[in-house]
Amino acid sequence: MSTFILVSGMFTGPHVWEETAARLTATGAAVHAVALTGLGGARPPAGTDVDLETHIADVLAVIDSVGRAEGEGRAEGEGRAEGEGRAGSEGRTEGEGRAGSEEIVLVGHDYGIHPAVGAADRRSDSIARIVCLDSGLPQNGVPALAAVADQGLREAAVDAAQGAGASLPPPPRDGWRHWGSTVGVPDAALDRLTALASPQPLGTLTQPLRLTGAAATVPMTGVLCTGGGASIAMVQARADLGEPVLRALADARVAFLELPTGHWPMLSAPTELAVTLLRAAAGEGRRLTPVDAARQPAHLRPFLLEVPEVPRERAGHVDLYVPPSAEGPLPAVVFVHGGPVPAEARPTPRDWPLLTGYARLAAGRGAVGVTLDHSLHSVDDYARAAGDLAAAVEQVRADPRVDADRIALWFFSGSGPLTADWLGKPPSWLRCLAANYPIMAALPAWGRIGSRFSPAEAVAQAGFLPLVLVRAGLEAAEIAATVAEFLAAADACGADIEVVDVPDGHHTFEAVDPTDASRDAVHRAMRSVLRHLRA
Repeated sequence: MSTFILVSGMFTGPHVWEETAARLTATGAAVHAVALTGLGGARPPAGTDVDLETHIADVLAVIDSVGRAEGEGRAEGEGRAEGEGRAGSEGRTEGEGRAGSEEIVLVGHDYGIHPAVGAADRRSDSIARIVCLDSGLPQNGVPALAAVADQGLREAAVDAAQGAGASLPPPPRDGWRHWGSTVGVPDAALDRLTALASPQPLGTLTQPLRLTGAAATVPMTGVLCTGGGASIAMVQARADLGEPVLRALADARVAFLELPTGHWPMLSAPTELAVTLLRAAAGEGRRLTPVDAARQPAHLRPFLLEVPEVPRERAGHVDLYVPPSAEGPLPAVVFVHGGPVPAEARPTPRDWPLLTGYARLAAGRGAVGVTLDHSLHSVDDYARAAGDLAAAVEQVRADPRVDADRIALWFFSGSGPLTADWLGKPPSWLRCLAANYPIMAALPAWGRIGSRFSPAEAVAQAGFLPLVLVRAGLEAAEIAATVAEFLAAADACGADIEVVDVPDGHHTFEAVDPTDASRDAVHRAMRSVLRHLRA
């Protein structure tokens, strides 16, 4: 039997779960939506400090009430999950699971995962599964505020955190998108979400979560809402890159499911969410593949072309691949890796076969190939990464073997927003700007990254700067939308842009789709960039 305990996110209360709860109840499951203090639950007296511990206590009270109800028999009118299989309890030895017939599935959405995991840590023997619904996994000693992607929103919360009873006002109707993708939410539902929103007590965001480790023994399912730009493939990629928290999730007890909707699936896709929660309760989902010698992560796979063995010259965070026996100052192509890339990633991006392959390919055709490491470790780091790139470019231009007046910049994936600086004020020595499968605007799950990093706005100032954009035909829809917006802006201002399409290519097609079409696209893009350098 499955009993779902649903914990809502910031500014919201039990009302957001109504449609999903009805669909779960119709299957025979029992459902309890937690009324967190001040967020649909009792409003505390003015000046009372509501913190994360307050909300953990709210969740514990519901867990304990379910346990009492089980001992006393189900109350009249509550649904029973006839025929439902047990939620998975992998990793627990026989006798450690919860006694009785009820399987409590604890679901935390957005901020709600913090009190949910805090409560599960204290009642681990009572919980069959934790479901992280479009949320990160809380860590011991880390406040919920750290999980808010938008740096501006975090700073506003810190500024407001003064005195007992302080709270963060809910967003206006058009402000919800800054807290997560509103894709699929009907207008009426968005109106109701705004009308019923409550101020978020700041203590719930700033008080660190304290965990003993018991919650880590409970099976878990992460439900990723792809409308915000998240996907299982992205989680796997970041785990492969060495992000410690995600690597720890490559465990048989942890599964992942996807929902093709935005950050509020209970409003945009309540039926689909109910089905997904039932699948989660049954232990379904994809597991992450651990990093080991038997599996080569995509970013470490060989380059798809045979390239000359040009030696690397390392200076600080910059590597140069200089054509042997070349005479005179040469043009240079600076290859800018994507991201965010965890700071723990080893090898670092400038040593990835994809980047070194491009650099050696350029060197084999008579240009200096350049790779570098920059500081794009999180979505807050674009300004730092932009500074790193600018410094690296000046370092390259100062090299006597490089023609300082003939430089091309070639961006990849998440470095796309960094193109805005160069599009908005292209220096005379920048002869070409290229981008492979770029993310050309902040994805909804990132929050805002600052108006400075908006290529679609900056391209109107690009003038005669030649642009080469390599587009993956099988790109994720959320990334493809940012490219479409940029191309529309480029077309509107008459920018000099060439699009190289790889119709059957995925993001990082050079690593995952080493086909003749992919090889042809690499050759074509390289020819175009070098032609502009030599014009």
